[in-house]
This record gives sequence, structure tokens and C-alpha cells, in this order.
Amino acid sequence: MPPPGSVARGIAASLMLARGRAEGVQAFAPSMDEARASFRAAAICLPLFLLLRAFGPGAAAAVDPARALIADILAYVCAWAGFAVASLPMAEAMGRRALWPRFIAAWNWSNLVQYVVLAALTVPAMLGLNGVVADLLGLAGLAYALWLQWFVTRAALMVSGLRAVAFVLLDFGIAVFLSGLVIRMAALG
Repeated sequence: MPPPGSVARGIAASLMLARGRAEGVQAFAPSMDEARASFRAAAICLPLFLLLRAFGPGAAAAVDPARALIADILAYVCAWAGFAVASLPMAEAMGRRALWPRFIAAWNWSNLVQYVVLAALTVPAMLGLNGVVADLLGLAGLAYALWLQWFVTRAALMVSGLRAVAFVLLDFGIAVFLSGLVIRMAALG
């Protein structure tokens, strides 16, 4: 088995999970080294995140583009780290502490798939396609990302669907909070 955080293994496992194959979580060791190393996925996803932010809704609304970029990058880092920190007590409360490192590794690497799918489904809007089709593609990407988060949580933590929803809602709440913060920071003059 490649070392913890191996990019090739992370991508291969996340592609399995992306297709609904729960055995993808077995590619990740249930160790803190694996969890720590999986944050390499954040570095790989950063260019896609910046692309989505540059061409996404509200991209042109920033008063100071440099301030907006810094705010986006800070929120990006806080979202990745914040979810990991906030999800640990939830996993402990559900008696799944031992599975948490594997969960974080699977969650982090599955974010790569989410970013690729969201970027691919956003390309038509970037190329000028507006209206219902662009909106439906964006909605499809969001729905898939939420499903993938839910599926990875169920598979990695071996919890019920309802408990998996709690983790997805936690991530969504962190994202909404940070998005609002970024908008306020970028709008400052």
C-alpha cells in the first residue's frame, strides 16, 4: 500500500466512492498520519476553488479584488480545517472516534471529485450559457456534492443515513457562515 496521503491512492479511492462503491474507504488507514496527509487534497483543490470563485456568482462584486482573494483563501483554509475539528466531537458522540481519521481522509479526497464535478458543470456558465440550463447544471453539481458527502460519511463512519446528514449539515453550515464572512470582508473599503 502506498504511504499515507498518497495522491494516487487518494484519487483512486475517491473515484470509487464517487461511483457509490463503499469499499473505497478501505484504501485509507484509520490513522492520524492518514488524516493529516489527506489535507494534500486541499492543495490540489485550491486552483479549482479559485476558478469557481473567479467565475461564480458575485465574483465581480468585490470592491477590492486583492482583499476578496485573501478572504477567499482564508475561508478555504478555515473550511477544510474547521470541518475536521468540528466533526471530531460529533464522531466521538456517536462512538465512532476510532473511525474518524479514515473518515477525514475519505472526506478530504472526495472533495477533489466534488470540485472537479462542480468546475465541469460550471464551465457552460463561464462560457456564457445563462438561464435554466446553467442553473440546472449548477444544481445538479450541488446535489451530487451533497450526496457524495453523505455517502462518504455513511461508508467511512458506518453510521445511519440520518447521522450522516448531521455531518453534511455541519459542513454546509460552516460553508454558509464563511461565505457570508467573505462577502463582508471583500465589501470593506
